[in-house]
Amino acid sequence: MSRQNFHRGWLVTAAGLGVNLMLGVLYAWGVISAALIDQLGWGATMTQIPYMVACALFAFSMVPGGRLQDKLGPKPIIMASAVLAGIGFILSGIFLTTIGLTIFFGIVFGAGMGIGYAAPTPAAVKWFEPKKRGLISGIVVSGFGLAPVYIAPLTTRLLATHGLRTTFFFLGVGFFLGIMLLAQFISNPPKDYVPKGAAPVPTEKKSKDHDLKVDYDWREVLKTKEFYKLWTMFCFGTFAGLLIIGQLSKIGLEQAGMRNSYLLIALYAFFNFAGRIGCGVISDKLGRMRTLFIMFLLQVAAYSFFPSFNSPLTLMFGIAIVGFTFGGMLTIFPSATADYFGLKNFGVNYGMVITAWGIGGVFGPLLGGIVRDLTGAYTLSYIVSGVLSAVGAVMTLYTKSPNPVVTKKIDGPSPATSKI
Repeated sequence: MSRQNFHRGWLVTAAGLGVNLMLGVLYAWGVISAALIDQLGWGATMTQIPYMVACALFAFSMVPGGRLQDKLGPKPIIMASAVLAGIGFILSGIFLTTIGLTIFFGIVFGAGMGIGYAAPTPAAVKWFEPKKRGLISGIVVSGFGLAPVYIAPLTTRLLATHGLRTTFFFLGVGFFLGIMLLAQFISNPPKDYVPKGAAPVPTEKKSKDHDLKVDYDWREVLKTKEFYKLWTMFCFGTFAGLLIIGQLSKIGLEQAGMRNSYLLIALYAFFNFAGRIGCGVISDKLGRMRTLFIMFLLQVAAYSFFPSFNSPLTLMFGIAIVGFTFGGMLTIFPSATADYFGLKNFGVNYGMVITAWGIGGVFGPLLGGIVRDLTGAYTLSYIVSGVLSAVGAVMTLYTKSPNPVVTKKIDGPSPATSKI
């Protein structure tokens, strides 16, 4: 890698981190949901509807977002994300009802968040050699996890001084301008660019009649067992983390008596950030599934004791563990997707994998809200999260890279594919 390309790769990485710092407002929803309960009298379940719709749209819009990124490049996709983020927040402030927030925060902002998140990571990792894949993915996605460190106190301050409506206006304008500016610095490398340490050609000769492919298209991905294993583990791992995030302020207040419970969001964000960077580095050395196994075991341990975390100190300890493991998974799964299925179609392939995050984002917060409204506590939610994490840990032991796809040479325009 030339010095110029080295600097360009890190500029793209830094700008991608910045975009995710803006889009990561989703993880500060706990502050907004608490304000909806306290200021407008919403029920806990009701506050989770816009949030879980945003989680679903975030994940499912990554499939078309990733596909468009693969075809058009990251810049126009991120610029479109800026427009949707701005519109979503501003109109949420105007239509401050359950339906209004569901449409404009959940659907409009959720879609903008998804296509914006889909673009920076594929662009950044393409500038670097494979041994840095986990690190670069971790840096870019860490912005999403770190965002609540500044968004939570900022949103809390805006809510206290200006109210919900104006808070949405300020955030919408700020995110639009920030994301639009950062989009100008994000691009894919040139078509024939090969980073240091990477194979110079994307295919390897297998025999006189076959070529060995290292890049899967989305149809080939869907034919592998490994895709469904990754998807299921991702869903189970993020179910628990998203359940906590969406109601963190109320958990702090009701379970540990923390009146400044918005600080828990910042704590969660810091360890989320640390997990994304740390697990990226660890998984580059230890392997994706071994690292993921450890993360799942930590979640099992945390959720086993979570109902007894009734003091600020113990609750902070539990939240730190969950934040670290949840953040780590958001680095490990994109890295595993690139390892298993290649970089050429990484945008759309990871878009399909991260739909699991959307399912976790719907059912995790929904379960948490329903359990809280029916029982007055979150204990049953913690038990379910622990069981799903245990299943995820077992699944890592049976997940490995899929067999390469072989292209059979035949006369005609389209090759036939098979598995070795």
